Amino acid sequence: MKASYCYSLVLILLAVSAKEHSLFGAADPTDGFTQLPLTDDNIDLQKPYNIPLSQRYNYSDGIRSLWVYNNDKPFKQSSGTRPRTEIRIKGYDYSSGVWQFEGYAYVPEGTSGVTIVQIHGAAEGATTLQLRIYDGNMRYYKYNLVATDLYDKWFRVNVIHDVKEGKITVFIDGEQKFVVNDQGPGDLYFKCGVYAAPENSSNFMESRWKDIKLFKK
Repeated sequence: MKASYCYSLVLILLAVSAKEHSLFGAADPTDGFTQLPLTDDNIDLQKPYNIPLSQRYNYSDGIRSLWVYNNDKPFKQSSGTRPRTEIRIKGYDYSSGVWQFEGYAYVPEGTSGVTIVQIHGAAEGATTLQLRIYDGNMRYYKYNLVATDLYDKWFRVNVIHDVKEGKITVFIDGEQKFVVNDQGPGDLYFKCGVYAAPENSSNFMESRWKDIKLFKK
């Protein structure tokens, strides 16, 4: 009888521990968010203005491959910006609320000095967030280290922007890696792909993306 009681108590404690872990230790970044529909109409592709899209972009088997060269032209002739091949998510520009971008990224070794995720729009300047790859590591612009050892493997990227609180939270593979104040209000939207940084860019830059999603609270 005593042994049976102890065994039952152990099972209860294990169940409680598992429940607590599920509630508090393994929460997914998308918990509490509503996924928004994304179609091809929401995917706006930006590439060097003087060449066909097929020379800088490929979509096959659910994977979007985007690449650019450091000496490529900007996305429009009148622009003085750096070379890019990027997905601009349109139809979901925002200026309030809590929004989340999710996607699985792959960056081949050698790609460096390039932004792979952006939140475009800010009170001052062009962007609220840039996540750049330098030598296989991810940084906030060229400053804070966000994650390391990202070359040649798929990794999950989640970016949450709470406009009211002025906070941006970055998760890599479901783990919170970085929190920062935003750059103030603006006409905001998410981008991903490759956008050459102002400095130390490799000659060739590529990122691949799959399972891109958008969420809102």
